[in-house]
Amino acid sequence: MKLFRKLIGVALAGALAIGVSAQASAQSVIEDIQARGKLVVGLSTFVPWAMRDKKGDLIGFEVDVARQLAEDMGVDVEFVPTAFDGIIPALLAKKFDVIITGMVQKPQRNLTVNFSHPYAYLTVGMAANKALAEKDGLETMEDWNSSDVTLTIKRGTAPGETAARLFPKAKVRQFDDDAQALQDVLNGNAHAFLTSEPKPAYYVIDNPDVLYHPFGVGPFDPSASAFAVRKGDPDALNFFNNWIQYRNLDGWLKSAHAKWFQNRDWKDQVE
Repeated sequence: MKLFRKLIGVALAGALAIGVSAQASAQSVIEDIQARGKLVVGLSTFVPWAMRDKKGDLIGFEVDVARQLAEDMGVDVEFVPTAFDGIIPALLAKKFDVIITGMVQKPQRNLTVNFSHPYAYLTVGMAANKALAEKDGLETMEDWNSSDVTLTIKRGTAPGETAARLFPKAKVRQFDDDAQALQDVLNGNAHAFLTSEPKPAYYVIDNPDVLYHPFGVGPFDPSASAFAVRKGDPDALNFFNNWIQYRNLDGWLKSAHAKWFQNRDWKDQVE
C-alpha cells in the first residue's frame, strides 16, 4: 500500500510538472505580436467597415480601429482580407492574430472562438425595389414573409440569420460581395437587399428612384460586434477587452464610428 501511494505521488508530481511546464511554454498572441513588431488582422470588406479606396488601399471604421490598436501596442499593422465565410477557419489556422470585421457575437460562433467585449453595435436594414414591392403588394413585414419574395444577402453574414428568422418563407440569394447583392435588387431580380446599416440608407440615398426603406421604419434586429480570438488565450482576451474599454471611455471609438457612419464625407475616396 505504501509503495502504491508512493507511485501515485510520483505520478501526480510528474503530471503537475508537465502541466506547469506546458502552461509556462504557452505564449499569448500578444507576446507574438510584440516579438514580431506587427499586429496581423483578418477582415472582410463591408461598407463602411472596411473597403478599398480609388488607389486600392483599405479604409473604413475597422481599418481605423486596427491601426489605432496597433499604434497603442507600439507595433505595425498588416491586414489580411478574407472572405467572411472562411474568416473563422483562417483565424484557427493562425493566418492572423485577431478578427476585426464587424463580426456579430453569436452563440454558435462562440463555440469556436472567443469574443471580446463589444466595440460597436449594428442593426440590419433593407433596401427594397419600389416597383417590385408595389407590384406584389408588399406593405407589412408579414407580407414580406412569403415564398413569392426574394431577398439578397452577402454570403455568411449575420443578415442571413435575420432573413431566416423573420422571413423564413422568402427565397434568399447569397452573393460573395455587396455590389452583386445590391445589383440584383436594382435590376428587379430580387425584392430587397438585407444588410447591416448604414448601407441600406446609403443605397436608398444613391438610388431614390428605384429603392426605398420598407415598413416605414429604418433599422431593426440590433446586434453587437466584437473582436474574435482563438480559444485558450486569456491574456489576449484581457488585453483586447481593456483596450476596448479604454478607447470607449476616452471617446475615441465613438468618434471613429461617427466619422464613417454618420456622414459620407469619405464617399469621394471610393467612387
